[in-house]
Amino acid sequence: MSLTKYDGNIHPDEWINNIHNYFMLNNGKYGYDINMLVDTTINIPTRNYGIEEIRKALKEDVSFSIFKNANKRKLQLLKYIPEREGGDTLKFISNFRKMCYNAEIDLEGQKKYLYQSLPNSYFLTEFFKRKEAFNSTDELIKGFEEIIIDESNLIRNESIIALKHVVTGRYLSSIEGICYATGSKSQAVFVGNLELEPNGMWIIKIHNPHFTNKELASYTNNTTISLQHKSSNKFLGIHAFKSQGGLYLGSPAPNSPSTGHTEDARWSFGKSKLENNQGYLKPNDIINLSTTVQKQKGCILQSLRSHDFQFNVEDDSFQEVVCHNERLGGNDEVRQY
Repeated sequence: MSLTKYDGNIHPDEWINNIHNYFMLNNGKYGYDINMLVDTTINIPTRNYGIEEIRKALKEDVSFSIFKNANKRKLQLLKYIPEREGGDTLKFISNFRKMCYNAEIDLEGQKKYLYQSLPNSYFLTEFFKRKEAFNSTDELIKGFEEIIIDESNLIRNESIIALKHVVTGRYLSSIEGICYATGSKSQAVFVGNLELEPNGMWIIKIHNPHFTNKELASYTNNTTISLQHKSSNKFLGIHAFKSQGGLYLGSPAPNSPSTGHTEDARWSFGKSKLENNQGYLKPNDIINLSTTVQKQKGCILQSLRSHDFQFNVEDDSFQEVVCHNERLGGNDEVRQY
């Protein structure tokens, strides 16, 4: 450890502590006048003051005001970049804490500067909801890290997910080459195994036309999604033929859900039962999926449902998935992972 001159580019407390530690390592003896370690541009008395008097004099010098203001300007420019976008969370937190220390920012000021640094509506919303619970700088940083972890786990555009039927515990699945025997004769959709396998994996496509963050699925911003079967690349939709007059409930008829070609089916989603229907789609949410179908008398909202009915393809039986416009119930709930 070596001594450095004070030139106004370090907080006086930090410099004094460095001086103190240096001399403590040298048997606690101050070898020479500390004033000699202060740059001549810094205005302090020339006589040999004690260390606390020097600390006070350094803080009263104009250089310290300039130092604090410079760090405040750096805080105003500081922006948090998530790690998936190339950011460095550890470096950001280290820089933020150092600048707050240098500028002597109190807790409320720290909350303000951290809020201003956040990149999108999720971070802003969550921080605003939680900020009153932060009663110290440590709590502030810990709370910020929790928000980072929560945000990293949100369902994003192109996320690979699974949809588990809550009542039966089986996964929404499809197998390329297994098609309905009647009706549309397109690739069949069913709830399959209790264990997750490749045929139960879907790629979520998020449509967020009125929301600044196109990456996240929001419950409150008219978000819709498309579901692309990962193995076959086909989209989950509904075949609704005019000759049928709408959806046929309860069998693999032409209007059962299928992964065949559709009018780019968009599914809306809502939290199940009485849960607060706000926030963002995240793992383990229990949701209902619905889509709007154009019929002769207008548009009808249809909801995805599985039940105990089976349909057969050659010698194999599958648990059916259908759409309906009845009251929502337990068979309409899926948990997404």
